[in-house]
Amino acid sequence: MVTVNSISGEYIMKVLNLYACLGGNRLKWTDCEVTAVELDPELARMYQERFPNDTVIVGDAVEYLLNNYWKFDLIWFSFPCPSHSRARFWSSKGNPEKVKPVLPDMTLYSLIIFLDNYFDGKWVGENVVPYYKPLIPGVKIGRHLFWSNFIIPNFKSKDADIKEGNIKEWSEFHKVDISSYKGWQRKDKILRNLVHYDTGLHIFNLAKGIHKSNNSNQTTLEL
Repeated sequence: MVTVNSISGEYIMKVLNLYACLGGNRLKWTDCEVTAVELDPELARMYQERFPNDTVIVGDAVEYLLNNYWKFDLIWFSFPCPSHSRARFWSSKGNPEKVKPVLPDMTLYSLIIFLDNYFDGKWVGENVVPYYKPLIPGVKIGRHLFWSNFIIPNFKSKDADIKEGNIKEWSEFHKVDISSYKGWQRKDKILRNLVHYDTGLHIFNLAKGIHKSNNSNQTTLEL
C-alpha cells in the first residue's frame, strides 16, 4: 500500500486518524495521505480548514474503522478520555451529586485488541493516564498513555503547565486558533487533551521507519 513521492523519494503512508479532533498529533506529519474521522461537525470543519489536503469524515470512528481498516498503513486513534480521566474521577468522587460518576468506556480496550489481532499495518492508540491501573499496559509520555504494535522509546514530552480555562495560552501552545468553534465541548478541554505535535511526529517517524524497513518484528529501525 505504501507509495513513493516521485519528487522527494519519500514513502507516502496511508494514515487513518480516528477521533481526529483538531489534529494535534497530525500537525508535523509529511509524505502521507490522511483520512481523519471526527464525530463533532465543528471540530471536523476546523480540522479540514487546518489540513485542507486531508480527507475528513464526519461520523463514528468505530464504524468507519470496521468498514475500512485494511486500506491503511498506519492507524492512530485518540479515544475520548472523560470516562478514564483522573480529573473527572477526583471531581465525581469528591462531589458525586455535582459531577456524576461514569463507567469507564471499554471501547478503548476493544480498539486495542481489535487492531492488535486484525490489522496488518502499524497502529497507535492514545488516551490520558487513567485513574485506575490500565487493563493493558501502555507507554506514558507526559499526561498521555500510548499503546502500539511497535516499540515507542522514551520521549520527553513538551506538555504545558497551563491553568484550566486559559484558552489563549493553550491555543498558542498547540499552534491552533479555536475561536471559531461553536460546538458543545469546552474549548480549553479540547486544547488540553490534544497530543503535542512533536510527540505526534516522533511516533509517526517511528512507524514510518519500521514500515520502510519492512520490519514487523522491529529488530532494526530505519529513520
